Amino acid sequence: MTWLPDDFTHPTLVPLPGGTHHLRPIRESDAALDYPAVMGSRERLWTLFGPAWGWPAPTLTYEADRADLLRHEKEIEAHQSFNYALFDTAETALLGCVYIDPPEKTGADAEISWWVVDDLVGTEPARTLDALVPRWIATDWPFARPRLIGRDLSWTDWLALPDA
Repeated sequence: MTWLPDDFTHPTLVPLPGGTHHLRPIRESDAALDYPAVMGSRERLWTLFGPAWGWPAPTLTYEADRADLLRHEKEIEAHQSFNYALFDTAETALLGCVYIDPPEKTGADAEISWWVVDDLVGTEPARTLDALVPRWIATDWPFARPRLIGRDLSWTDWLALPDA
């Protein structure tokens, strides 16, 4: 059994309500916007993702970030996992990411997590993204038991689950 149906087509553009931001699959060419977003919020992101993913390391270089984005781009093309970047309308700023992954732990058919840059924490765009992601996953993705890591289950509790 594969992770996604063979005929599934992933969304390529997801507007956020309000018309000032959108999600789209990340690409290697986004590194010039991704790297400063990640490193500018690195300490907070490490508290979220560090124990589980070892990311983002304090020594992350631009080239390593670019290589990581190329890996994500290839995984998206192959429907192995998905990384959607949050952009302003003109795509002059990358403001966060949404990850949609096959389950690493038992009890779910997908694992979803997301973040925004430090400057957006607690703002209307962040609240809009927080409201959108669960609804978007429920309506546009073929999952019966998605797990929202860091939302409906803490990262600590997720780490304690048995591997899939």
